[in-house]
Amino acid sequence: MITIALPKGRIAEDTLGLFHKIFKENFIFEDRKLILERLNLRFLLVRNQDVPTYVYHQAADIGVVGLDVLEEHELDLIRLLNLNIGKCKVVVGSEIGKNIDYGKPRIKIATKMPNITIKHFSKKAIAVDVIKLYGSIELAPLVDLSDGIVDIVQTGITMKQNNLKVDEVIMESSAYLIANKNSFYGKKQAILDLQAQFQNIMRIEK
Repeated sequence: MITIALPKGRIAEDTLGLFHKIFKENFIFEDRKLILERLNLRFLLVRNQDVPTYVYHQAADIGVVGLDVLEEHELDLIRLLNLNIGKCKVVVGSEIGKNIDYGKPRIKIATKMPNITIKHFSKKAIAVDVIKLYGSIELAPLVDLSDGIVDIVQTGITMKQNNLKVDEVIMESSAYLIANKNSFYGKKQAILDLQAQFQNIMRIEK
């Protein structure tokens, strides 16, 4: 059996849609259940940020998660395939009409992604104090908690509605199929077969 960690929400739905196309079976979680077993596959529904942890500790053999989450966690996992779903961008943003003052000795950035943020600004030799938040990141610059934010945007509408603008794009992200290293060597053929089937479906849909 292969165990697959999926992030709750749209990426899980899109991934299960791909499994449906491969196996011609419906993969649907029953109401509020977090485990789905079908055809020698066990799916786990977890928080987006927790997918790499489940896979790294081999609670799941493989998983599907955004590149932004992988870059933030920096765990030693095998990246099998870019599934080209769940596309978004990680950006630096600030209040409209009020640019970040990079002349200051240190700037304050609010984010859910401290590692990506520190790495980005250190490359530019900019000293930064990271304020870690778990939600409503857009609020931080508006109440002078921070000079700017690092956040995920898909359309940018939420930022505009909150009087924020995108200053620069740090990275483009989409969902990747990942594997635990021990699982990959222990179940190599099954995982590679699955990877090939995903690639085949994606080729057909291009």
